[in-house]
Amino acid sequence: MRHKEEKPYQCGECVKSFVTRKELQVHQRVHTGEKPFKCGECGQCFSQKQHLGRHQRVHTGEKPYSCVECEKCFGTKGGLLDHHQTHTGKKPYECNECGRFYSTSSALRNHVKIHTGG
Repeated sequence: MRHKEEKPYQCGECVKSFVTRKELQVHQRVHTGEKPFKCGECGQCFSQKQHLGRHQRVHTGEKPYSCVECEKCFGTKGGLLDHHQTHTGKKPYECNECGRFYSTSSALRNHVKIHTGG
């Protein structure tokens, strides 16, 4: 049985609590809008250093996540997880307009354009 970790640092803006003061400080950027990490390539700013690191792959072309089924590579873990649905046959993404289902969120976003004229 796992013990619930004590989270003594509570956010004054919402109900979230954190194990360390540093985690609370990082979280508070959600409320303040502070984005201290700036991309040297395009100037886009981020609230967390790891978000900047993930973004920088757009510029470098790095794709560290590869599919074990087909070896296709992705820049984000989320992209890989989305792609994995194409191998399982699952289609968890439903169009609110017509009820069609899609295996990836990007396929659904693409489809929705036919309803919105985009």
